[in-house]
Formats: sequence, structure tokens, C-alpha cells
Amino acid sequence: MCGVFAICQQTCQKGQKVDIDEARKLSRRQHHRGPDFNGFYQDKKTGDILVHERLAIMDLGCVQPIQGTRPTRQVIHNGEIYNHQALRDTELKQFKLKTTCDSEVIIFLYERYRDGHICNMLDGVFAFALCYDGDFLAARDPVGVKQFYYGIDANGRYFFSNEMKCLEDSCGDIKIESFPPGHYYTPKTGFVRYFNPQWFDYRNAIQALDLKLLQKTMIAAVHKRLMSDAPIGVLLSGGLDSSLVSSIASREMKRRGMTVHSFSIGVDHNSPDVVAARKVAKFIGTTHHEFYFSIQEGIKNLRKLIWHLESYDVTSIRASTPMYFLSEEIRKKGIKVVLSGEGADEIFGGYLYFHNAPSDEEFQKETIDRVLHLYTSDCLRADKSSMAHSVEVRVPFLDKAFMEAAITLDPAFKRPQKLEDGRNCEKFVLRSAFNTDQYPYLPDEILWRQKEQFSDGVGYNWIDSLMQHCASKITDKEFAQASKLFPHNTPHSKEAFYMRKIFHELFPSDQAALTVRKWIPKWQKNQDPSGRASLVHESSYHNLGEDNCNGKSAITQQRIEQCRPQA
Repeated sequence: MCGVFAICQQTCQKGQKVDIDEARKLSRRQHHRGPDFNGFYQDKKTGDILVHERLAIMDLGCVQPIQGTRPTRQVIHNGEIYNHQALRDTELKQFKLKTTCDSEVIIFLYERYRDGHICNMLDGVFAFALCYDGDFLAARDPVGVKQFYYGIDANGRYFFSNEMKCLEDSCGDIKIESFPPGHYYTPKTGFVRYFNPQWFDYRNAIQALDLKLLQKTMIAAVHKRLMSDAPIGVLLSGGLDSSLVSSIASREMKRRGMTVHSFSIGVDHNSPDVVAARKVAKFIGTTHHEFYFSIQEGIKNLRKLIWHLESYDVTSIRASTPMYFLSEEIRKKGIKVVLSGEGADEIFGGYLYFHNAPSDEEFQKETIDRVLHLYTSDCLRADKSSMAHSVEVRVPFLDKAFMEAAITLDPAFKRPQKLEDGRNCEKFVLRSAFNTDQYPYLPDEILWRQKEQFSDGVGYNWIDSLMQHCASKITDKEFAQASKLFPHNTPHSKEAFYMRKIFHELFPSDQAALTVRKWIPKWQKNQDPSGRASLVHESSYHNLGEDNCNGKSAITQQRIEQCRPQA
């Protein structure tokens, strides 16, 4: 986990090339991503530049860029390659690699194949750039777990960086965009999609229910993400997703003789997530740490948070605030890596608005769309709010094998169900996969707990107070100018207007604003992204009307129970 910054100058149409000192200054804007080491390389022939800010996770003494078989072959990498040892033992056994760092396999794979499609051989997450005897290549992982941007300046140079702040001054007047997930770039080919799974097409979601497969691939996804030479812990919100990840990780870490640290946060000790996390931690036997932040602290921190987050999306800012403070405390404890539960709600339709999906087909389309845009929402939030304090977040639910098994499942099985006691239940399939009698993963009250979005679960008064504060800062007259001031993604509330105003002060270019995608729930009357805007939430603050709740799938709870795996 690190900060990567690169400039491809082969495309420069005029003017002098950027020198290495200027590139290093720009890269230092994301120094928080990698405070342990700094390294750089410039190709003498092309002028292409690689700069790396390293957070040491694997092979703690290794410095990037990492060299291949010659000094003119170099790579910088942000992320983790979980199958690096398997690649060393098979595809790369003819080479003599010099480190135990997972990043090293990238440059040697390119040496062997000279093709950007080597990305399909990498099991992990990544944003990387490499120089190879005059070649330049940059790439991003399949669904964009790692944040990555590219920009083009007035002279046609291509800039690449984990964070937009490194590109704003150079490229803001021309182009800044998110580097498309699942693609690689070379100056000869432009952007090329290398990742084309079956599940991109909603019509391929026809697989029969196999709860054992879901359980098996999920456990494998968690286990591989325990790879680390640095201290590791788990984020534990007390919701289903993080609790499952924590339970699986805890069992394996104890088997390996490792101490398991879990972390939760709320506005006080009675916050819904804090209470639930406390119960889970006791059940799975972790060394648990609770932290609290005040609403005043959250409001005071908004400007700094938006600078790190590089977004004005209301949902992302609400949820990033507790994660920002929690990451700060985790780093103080000496932990560099944590596992988290991002991705499950998108894959299984876990957000409460999915209860209103009009059909299996529309449900499946929306889940795919949510997964494909995770890089603009939860992945962005998890990466940037944690890396603000040099903490790496790993997300097992976005493992390639697990996604293939879960997303291709017939959507009829994934639709929200009604429990026997009348409660609404989302992600029923996932809950059932881990509802084993002899070897329980979680207490029943947690396994069947209603979905709480992170920004709600830390304490309902966090969002309520934030909305009130923002409203007090924006006059009616000012808000009436919203569409004129911000024609793209026009703010729909004073809260959104206030966030957008801060963002514009920090990132004034139109290009910066265009990189943000607002998170808006479908199939409900109210646009507020809080889970409490849904009718089915137990503490709903908006009555959307029963007419918004459409018919559910014909697949019944009994049918799913019949497939439940045994311990």
C-alpha cells in the first residue's frame, strides 16, 4: 500500500519535459500514503518518470521502484498481489527475484510477456506504472479497489496518481479522470480493457444456489488477505459484513498464533454499531478497541476530510468521517493493515432500497452497476479515509473468485426475504451461508441484524446534526443559485451544497468536479442516501409509502434454508 505517481512524456507534443524534481514535489502531496520510504526513476531516453511513496507492508526494507533484470526496467505499485509466491514458483521460476515484496512479480511478468494482459494473472489489487526499455505501462485492478487517476496537460503529457491533488495544478485545465478499473494504458494502445468477466452481463446470472461455494470462496478470500509482514487487525462495525470478515480472520489468525485486534467507532458507547461490535468481539474473542468522536470534531474536520477524500458526495463524506478518526487511532496502535467488509452490500443488494426493486432483472442490473461503480464510492472512501493516516484497508468481498461465485448467482436467491417473525432481511443468502449450527460464526442477533449504513450506525445524531450544521451555513438565497454555480451534479440539499462549496475551494477545476459520482438510491421517493430514508428501516425518518415496496422474488426462505451448509 503506497502512493504512486508517474508521468508518461512520450506523448509530449511541445515544450520542455517535466524534470524529476518537479515530479517529486507533486508526488509529495500524497506523502501520507507512504511515509516509510520515497523512491524515483526517470528513463533517460523517453523522460518517463516514476515516483513512489512507500508504506512498507511486505518485505519491510524494500524500496520502490523495483528493478527487473536491467536498470532500465522499473515498476512502482500500490496495492497487494496475493498470489505473488505462486507466480514466483510457476510463471517466474526462470528468473532470480531479489526481494520478497509482492510488487516485484509485476515487472518480471512484463519481462516475460510484454503485454498489459498480465494484469489478469494478478490476484490482488493494484495501481501500478512501469518503464521497460522505453515502454511505458500503467494499470488498475479489476474493480478499482485502489484509487487511481490520470490527467493530460497542455503539452499532451499523461500524468498518473493515486490522488487527484497531485494532478490538479498540471492537468485541471485540460483533463482529469479516474483511471478506468480493469484497464491498462500504454501510449501506443491508449486504454485497453483486460478484465471481462461473465458477470458483466446480467443475463449470465443463472447459477443455482450453492451456499457451500459462497462459504468456501469467502473464507479463502479472507485468508489470503492476512498476508503481511506488518501488524494487521480487523475493522468491526458490528454489521453483518465486517463481523463475518472479522470472525473468519480471527479463527485463522489464532490458528497461526497471531493476536487479533478489532476496532470500532461511534459517537458514544451506546452507538448502534459500537454496541453490536462489542458483542461480536466477545463472541469471536478479539482484543477489542472502541473509539468515539464528537459531532463537533466531525464538523470541524470536514475541510481536511474533503481534501483527503477528493469528493463532495454526501454519503462518502458522512461515512468517511468516522473511518477517518478510526484510522487515526488504529495507526497510533501500530497497526498498518486492517480487513473490512466493503462490497457485500453491492454484490448482494444489501442496501435497504433494494427491497423496492421491481423485478429480479432490475435487481441484478443494479447490483452490477453498484459493483462497477464502487471505485467512486465505498472503495474510494475506504482507501482515502484510511490512507490519510497510512493505514491499508483490505476488502475480501471484492475477491475475484468470490465475486464470480456471488454475482453470477440467480438474482431470485439474492432478493430481500421476510423472516418468520415478519422482519425484513437483506443478504439472506450470505447470512445463510454462515448460519452453521455446530460451528457458528456469529451470534444470531448479529447474523440477522438489519442493515445499518456506516454513517447511520455510528450514531443517528451524527447525520442529523451534520445536516443541521450545513443548513445553518447556507442561506436560502445562496442555495437558490445552486444550479447556476454548480451545473454538474447540482446539490439537492443545503448539506450537499455546503460540501460542494468546500470541494470547489480545494479543487477549483471543472475537471475535478467531473470525477465525482453522486450516490443516489433508486426506487424511493427521497434522495437522501441514509438507510433511514427507507421505509423498511426500523428507525425510518421518511415515510415513503407502502406503494414503493414492490413484490418480492418467488424464492422463499424455506428454499434457501434447504441449501444451508453444515459445519
